[in-house]
Amino acid sequence: MSRAIPMLRLTPQAAGTLQQQHAKATKDLRALPRYSKEFDRQLKALAHLCRFNGHTREFYSVGQHSCIVAELVPEEHKLAALLHDATEAYLGDITCPLKQWMPDYRGFEDVIWGRVCERFDLALNLPACVLLADLIALATERRDLMPTDPAIWDCLVGIEPMVEIIRPWPAAESRITYHQRLMDQLSIEHRRKAA
Repeated sequence: MSRAIPMLRLTPQAAGTLQQQHAKATKDLRALPRYSKEFDRQLKALAHLCRFNGHTREFYSVGQHSCIVAELVPEEHKLAALLHDATEAYLGDITCPLKQWMPDYRGFEDVIWGRVCERFDLALNLPACVLLADLIALATERRDLMPTDPAIWDCLVGIEPMVEIIRPWPAAESRITYHQRLMDQLSIEHRRKAA
């Protein structure tokens, strides 16, 4: 036996207000990155893109690297840390020595970074703590993931690696973890800006 569902009766004003709230909530949801196919493609690319053009002892993704950098910075800079290498989803992970020989590459990178910053309301210049965390992660990656090389990397002079040893994630874990951390951080940022 089915029961009748009672009708909710609203005044025209209340119904209009409810409709406006629904329309705004729907618009806000559609604007969230998790509903963007392009954003999902970016997440997948960073999770499947190997750091150092694959010159590591085993697979290690840009997505995992970004998560590590985010762990090393204060809360207010975690979103910038998670997205600091977002341009690589479109341009690939070009090694620094090669970038120096490609002056036009920086222009492409700047255009894409500008769009990322606009999309996520980030400053164009990365905070100093993100740049330092990126170097600390690099020093740790060199120690834990790269073939042994006695050469001195000038950018790492005076930079100490993390105490923890990096254990590379498989691509699927990298994608899930990076996605979850980014979604969590976007939620935190959304709540902070709404307050």
